[in-house]
Order: sequence, then C-alpha cells, then structure tokens
Amino acid sequence: MMLSFAFATLRYRKAGFAGAFVALFCAAALVCGCGTLLATGLLGGVQPERYAGVPIVVAGDQDVHHVENKGKGKVKEKAKPIADHAWVSAALAERIKALPSVEAVTTEVTFPVLLPGGPSRDSWGHGWESAPLAGLTLASGNAPSAADEIVLDAATAARTHLSAGSTVRARTAAGTSTVRVVGVTAQGFASQTAVFFAPERARQLAGHDGLVSAIGVFPAAPSAGADVEALLRSVPAPATPTAPAAVVRTGDDRGPVEFPDAANARVRLVSMGAVLAGTSLLVALLVVVGTFGLSIQQRQREIAVLRAVAATGRQVRKMIGGEALTVGLAAGVLGAAAGLPLGDWLHDRFVALDVIPANIPVVLSPFPVIAAAGATLLAGWGAARISARRATAIKPVEALGEAELKPPRLGWARIVLGVLATVGAVVLTALLTALHSDQASTPVCFIAVLLWCTALSLLGPLVARVGVAVLGLPLRASRVGGYLAAHNLRAAAHRLASVVTPLTLLVAMACTILFTQTTVDGAAGEQRDRGSVADFVVGPRVPASAAGSVAAVPGVRTVTRVLHTQVRDGLTRRSVQAVSPERLTDTLDLAVTTGDLGALADGTAAAADGLGYRLGQRIRLTLADGTPAELTVVALYARGLGFGDLTLAHGLVAAHVDVPLDDNLLVRGEGVTREALAAALRAEPGIGVLDRAAAQAAGNRTSAQIGYVTLGLIIAFVAIAVLNTLAMSITDRRQEFTALRLIGTTRRQVRRMLGWETAVAVAIAVVLGLGIAFAVLTTYAQGITRGTAGVALPVGQLLLVLAGGTALAAVGTWLPARLALRTQERAA
Repeated sequence: MMLSFAFATLRYRKAGFAGAFVALFCAAALVCGCGTLLATGLLGGVQPERYAGVPIVVAGDQDVHHVENKGKGKVKEKAKPIADHAWVSAALAERIKALPSVEAVTTEVTFPVLLPGGPSRDSWGHGWESAPLAGLTLASGNAPSAADEIVLDAATAARTHLSAGSTVRARTAAGTSTVRVVGVTAQGFASQTAVFFAPERARQLAGHDGLVSAIGVFPAAPSAGADVEALLRSVPAPATPTAPAAVVRTGDDRGPVEFPDAANARVRLVSMGAVLAGTSLLVALLVVVGTFGLSIQQRQREIAVLRAVAATGRQVRKMIGGEALTVGLAAGVLGAAAGLPLGDWLHDRFVALDVIPANIPVVLSPFPVIAAAGATLLAGWGAARISARRATAIKPVEALGEAELKPPRLGWARIVLGVLATVGAVVLTALLTALHSDQASTPVCFIAVLLWCTALSLLGPLVARVGVAVLGLPLRASRVGGYLAAHNLRAAAHRLASVVTPLTLLVAMACTILFTQTTVDGAAGEQRDRGSVADFVVGPRVPASAAGSVAAVPGVRTVTRVLHTQVRDGLTRRSVQAVSPERLTDTLDLAVTTGDLGALADGTAAAADGLGYRLGQRIRLTLADGTPAELTVVALYARGLGFGDLTLAHGLVAAHVDVPLDDNLLVRGEGVTREALAAALRAEPGIGVLDRAAAQAAGNRTSAQIGYVTLGLIIAFVAIAVLNTLAMSITDRRQEFTALRLIGTTRRQVRRMLGWETAVAVAIAVVLGLGIAFAVLTTYAQGITRGTAGVALPVGQLLLVLAGGTALAAVGTWLPARLALRTQERAA
C-alpha cells in the first residue's frame, strides 16, 4: 500500500522531486566519468607500432618488483613501472636465434633524435636493421649506409616536409650534425617520429655498448615463445644484478615495451581516477543527503498527517524509500549513461595536457556505468531513509507538533555525529602538517574539507542561528525587506542551513583546489629563485656538444648540466635532478642543512629533508632504465620542493635515461654576456638563453590545468547543487509569498526580502567556506613546504571564487522567485 502512496506522491509532487532527480543525475554522471578514467587505467592498453610486424619481443622487465611479507608465511608481490626503456644484453639475440623453433631474430636500439619542425618528444632514432619489426618498406630512395644518412617514416617526412635528397640538422645526445635523407618508408607512425640510421652509426649514437632496447623474434614453429621463455629462465642470474631481467612479450603486451610511458600513464590514470571518483562520490553523498533532507523538511507536515492517521514509522519509511528508489533508478541510469561521454572528454583533456599519451584509447566499459548507477541508487535510498529517520521515529502526536515547531529541534544523534565529524576534520587537518608529499597530502586535504562540510551539514541549523543572530541587527535597517528576512531566517534555520551547506562546500572546495596548486607552485618557485644563483640558463634539450661550446665562451667559469628524471626507492617514486658536480655551489644553492655537496659523485647522493633519509645512509635505487644503484647519502638539503627529492651525479643518471639531452645548463662566469652565449650556440638550432621566469610559469600553468580539469568537475557539480537547492527552497514558499501579498506586501518588497536572505546565506557560507579552506590550506602548506612557506593566495582568483558563488546564489534565488511570484499572481 505504501508503495502505491509513493507513486502517487511522485505523480503529484513532481516539482518537489525534480531537485532530487537533478542531484542524483549529476552525481551518477560525475562518478561514471571518473570511473571511466579508472577503467581505462586498469583495462586499457596500447597497440604496438614499431613492433606490430613481429609476434614475439624480448626486452627488459619494465617493472620494479617488491615482495612484502604479510606474516604467517604469506607474501605479496607488488610491482611499479620504471620511467624509461629497460635494455637487455645483445648477446641474447644469438642464443635465441640458435633455437630450432626460431626463424629469424632482429635487434633494435633506441635513442632521441630531434628534427627541425618535428616534435620535441617521442622522436626516436633506430638502426635500419630494425625495420622488419614494423614491416617497413621503402617508398623512395635507399637504405642508409653512411654515418650521415637517414631514412624517415612517411608520417615524419610529411610533417617535416623532407624527402629523399633533403638535408637537415639533427640533434642527438652527442651533438647536432647535418644528415642527408636517403629514403622514405611507405608506412608511417601515428604516435612517434622514427629516424633510421645505418646500424653501426645507430649503435654509436645509442651509447649502450653490448645492449639493445629490444629483440624481435620471428618464429618458425608455434612453440617459439615457450622455447624463448625457457631459454631466459636457464640464463643464470648474476650475483649482483646490473640490469633488469629479460622477459618475453607477445600480443598486446608488446605495446608497453615500445611505449614505456604508457605503463606510467596507466598508473597515473588509476591514481587520478580513484582519487577523483572517491572524492566525487563523497561530494555526491553530501549533496544528495542535503537535497533529500530539504525535501523531507518540506514534506514534514504531510508525513505528520500520515502518522496521525495510523501509518507506522516503518510504512512511512517504506514509502519514502520507494520514492527514492524510483527517482534514483531513473536518475542513476540516465546519469551513468551521460557519464560515458564525460569520461571520454576527460580522457581527451588529459591527452591534450600530455598527462597521458594519445595512443592509450579510452575504455568505455560497462563497469563504471553499473557502479555509478548502483552507487547513486543506494545513495538516494540511504539519504532518504536517513533524512526521514526523525520524522518517522517519533510518536504521531509529537510529529504533528514538530511539523509546526519552527525551527524543529536537532536530535541528539545528529549532534553527536556532527561533533564526531568535527573531531575527524580537526584530526585530518592537523595530520596534514606531517605529510610532505603531494601524493599523500592531496587526498587527505580534500577529505578534510568534506568532513568539515559534513559536520556543517549535521550542525547547520545551530550554525545558521548563530549567523542570523549576528547579522539580524543590520538587516533591520531595511524596514520591510530586511525586517521580513530577519524573522524568516530566525524561524527557518533548517532551510537556511540547507542553502548554506552547498554554498560553503562550493567556496571551500574551489579555494582548496585553486590554492593548493598556487601554494605548491609558489613555494617551489621561491625555492628555485633563491636556489638558482647562476648568471644564465641555457636550454632546452641541450646536447653534450652545446655544453662544450658554452664552457669555451671567454669568462665562463662553471657550466652545470641539469637533467631531470625519476627513480624508484623500493616502490616509491622519487623526482631526481642530475647535475654535474664540479663547482656545483657556483650555480645552485640547495640550502644544505647537513653534509657536503662537494662529496657528490657517481656513488653518492644528496636528498631533500623530510623524506626519511639520513646522512651516511646507504640507499638502493632503481634508475630510470631499471638498473639498480646503491648510493651513500652525503648531504641533506631544504629546497627539495624546488629541486627534487634527490640530487645525483649527471654521469650516473645520463647513461640510464631514454633522453640524455640536458634540460638546461646553468652558467656562471665573469664578464659573460647573453650575446656571447647566443653566438656560441648558433650551430645548435632551437637552443638559446632562457628566460627563467617564463619557463617556470609555463610549467606551472600545465600542472595547474591538470588540477583544474580533474577536480574542477566537482566544483561544477557543487554549483549545480547550489542552484538546485536554492530553487527547491524558493519554489516551496509559494504559500508564504501568497500570504505576504494578501497582507499588502508588494512584489518588490518580497524580492528584497529574498535578496536579504540570500545575502545572509552567502555571507555565512563565505565566512565558513574561507575558514575551512584556510584552516586546511595552512596545515597543508606547513606539511608540503616543511614550514618554509605559507598559503599563496592570489587575490584575483579569490575574488573570482567569491563573485562566482554570489552570482550562483543570486541566479538560484532570482529565477525561481520570479517564476513563483508570476505563478502566484496568475492563481490570484
């Protein structure tokens, strides 16, 4: 019977349930869109291009493995991807070729080659002997044989406007030289630039004696793959490993061998998708509970009448649950379906920002749709049951009395939960001071904001009464509109709280998203400004020959080569700057707290404070290509946010990265001019004296855009919730507006009353939102900068947030009020 009541209620209270539908629809779309990123990271893959023509590829293991002892004889193996290609011994090729099941073997080396007009990344050189791996054939010209001859793939030739017979300046790690295009292939690559050299020249430029980046195996029998794996297992492991183990890859597993950044991109997608989906779900729960809470408040008299005519609390809860399930099912299914194109758009934005490579296609799996629809359905049902708990638990006579009591009393359970949420928020806010990495602090930061807002939603009526008590006196300066607003707000604290909560969440989340980024960027930029004591910076992508040319300029005393990469300490990723150690303090001031940077060499390292490293400690790292290295910590420094977690010797790192071109050169000397350096670099197109501030700002803009895209969607969702809540609140007050008009209040006075009410709600929300944001941001800055910097607060962005929140509140009040007043006049 109560289910029939539920359907009847839905039929005759369509406007009342429209707000709940909108909130659930947006929640489902947001969760599904974020879940699509997660599914792409978990299930997505990358198709091979250069290895598309060979069924079996032997390469180095691209993962770092760690066995964790779980106790009671249980162990768990974890793996994390390395940053670059892992190389293997070239001698393996002959042993594999000797297997009866193998028809032929082809090796490949890979090294960076930059061409004018070509891309600055994913531009690789190879030996022409690796052409069969992709099934390449020549469309024009001939194969390279001399050291200065190259062949281009068709797509690269078209992009750079080169053809057989053209000459071009090619930059490699060894230097920039003139080469001649002697051939163009019939096939092209979509995701990379391929430049083929003569085999011997390619090995020289790769600089890995006795190693190859991959071995392609063409089978003569179906058992070739198993035979190769057996051969690799039979190779004895060295007592001290110097390179990753060789592994066999077939099918879709060939793609990550060719594109090692794909594995790292998938990890980033999983991480971003999980954080964003989790945060979105928590925000959705908070918003949906608030929306249903407002809906139940508006129906309190109706519920009280049902209780008075002998409906049990269980029956009323069943009716409300049926309504929520019906609305949640419709909104969840439609919203989850809308989340798929949202996920596709998010994927495209990350590709455009170079967060993930374009050759990882989005995975439109049904799992995010099902999960989003199910989560939304449960969230709506749970929110409705929680919101109706008090109204259905008390006795019928008390329900009638409470329906007329303005405002209704807060239950003890709600107060206790609010206090617990406040305590949890305080604990998480304080915890941020002990978290020194962005990966650890960012999720805690947003959860702390959500806990503060959860506490506000639970204790909102109490907070609203305090706010009205403070702001009530100024309101009375307006004789009609302000007077009516003051009395309305005092009598309807629950309604005010339902509007303040999403507005507070909007301000707090927007400030947190914007100012965590500006705080980190500001602190890192300040450390770089103070720590960079060089006279000039030269870059980007500088070869060794250019470093020599700069060092030969009269007056130059110190040239520090700087190369950035990532290593693994166990499974933990560490950012690294590799520098040439000679006279390092001439160009860099890392604010050493203990130890001596002068002891930096191939077997030592300097580490940032706060990461758990100790002076004299032996640390085992896995370099970017999977090579293990054991180093001694000889110095600790304070400016890790600006210069990386670890500082290593350039000679150690450069031999183990895919792109050993220096990111920049730091130059110090006497009487050196910008013009003299530019003249020394004329033979190096694309390299010059950099404007440090501009280069730093460009990097900051890219990282900021990533944060804006990933978490800015939450702000959009909360903004919709603000409009939704205000519309529901205003629409429910038509009888009140009618009564005011009957006693002589004009439309203008009613609008002024609503304007004052909205102003009070905005003022309270701004104070609470800024208080929450600054409390969290202060401890976040204390932890992430290790107490060296405070919150970076651009005034323009803060004013934009406040103006945006105010505009949303104004629109959310003005449009429904205009509609309600017009409807009331027509009825009259």
